[in-house]
Amino acid sequence: MSTRRNTGLSAGARGTAALLCVLMALTDIGWIIRDLNIAQHPADLWWTWLGEVRRPGEFTAWATSALDPLLVLGALAAAAAALRAASSIATGALLALASATALLRLPLLWVLGAGWLQGLQSGLTGRARLTAGAQLALAVVLAVVVAAGRRPDDSADEDLRGVTRRAYGVVHRLPDDEPDDAPGRPYKGQAGALAALLGTAGPALAAWEVHWVLRLGWDVYRKGLLGDASAFRALLQPPVHWQMTACALLSLGAAVAALRRASWARPAALAAGALLAVQGAGVLVFAAGTGQLGQFPLLPGQAQLELGTAVVVALAGAAAAVVAARPGVPDSRPEAGGALAYDASPEAERPPHAPPPPSRLPPGW
Repeated sequence: MSTRRNTGLSAGARGTAALLCVLMALTDIGWIIRDLNIAQHPADLWWTWLGEVRRPGEFTAWATSALDPLLVLGALAAAAAALRAASSIATGALLALASATALLRLPLLWVLGAGWLQGLQSGLTGRARLTAGAQLALAVVLAVVVAAGRRPDDSADEDLRGVTRRAYGVVHRLPDDEPDDAPGRPYKGQAGALAALLGTAGPALAAWEVHWVLRLGWDVYRKGLLGDASAFRALLQPPVHWQMTACALLSLGAAVAALRRASWARPAALAAGALLAVQGAGVLVFAAGTGQLGQFPLLPGQAQLELGTAVVVALAGAAAAVVAARPGVPDSRPEAGGALAYDASPEAERPPHAPPPPSRLPPGW
């Protein structure tokens, strides 16, 4: 007797989820094309993503940041995972995309409605706010589709489909023969590496946020957390402290999932690692552009600590992404003794615990 468990998404849920992911990607691609059109040189947008301050033109502003191409790649990868597999890997990729999009787009609903952005081109902030709201809604719907579209594991029934009608003595795998590792979850060493990398970078970012709260005070820190004219950099970029907090939360969540060796830990760690790598690289590029890296020994202690943290975050994020991209535990259920049959072919042998076949098959077998 086999147990039924949720292992992935149904075909309908996978198609719907892939469509939602493509819609997310298209909305970001449209804004990236818009930024390329207003840039004096196409490279200006690239250097702006990396942290340099370059103005696009008068009465306008950049709409995208380094997060937007990352979200585009994440959405397309999640759509591909949903279409190619119904396993928990696709589920984890979709939930990671939904969580990251919701966290990073939520503050834009009130930031883009602030009065200090009224000097920009007519309707620009309204369109950006509509985009943020649409992506947030798509993320919520995606999470609902993933939660409602889980399908039970009918592996035992699937194992019987390839057995011929002449086969005798179908023997099901006993419950004690189930593999200990669920397919897709990271190996023990892989999970330990992910937990160590993300468990280092996440608390490092969180510690800096606590430092800034204590140093600046809540009234000043709140402007960088919830949005202010002094903290504005791009229309679709969340406030700086909100972004740091979101990255820390996603990293800590992925580290906990890795420790538990959850089946969705690898896609969650891949998303968190990519965000950390981009975040750390942006800080380092900005420091290089301002000459801080070249004068590192002469910088104050706090500035050196900030750059050192950026190096740790960038390296830990990149390493976590590489480790998470490696394959996890394979789905070995068909080879582990699912449905067995003998007398179906000359080379099929009778299992030791199975009764011998009759000398003559029953009529109509």
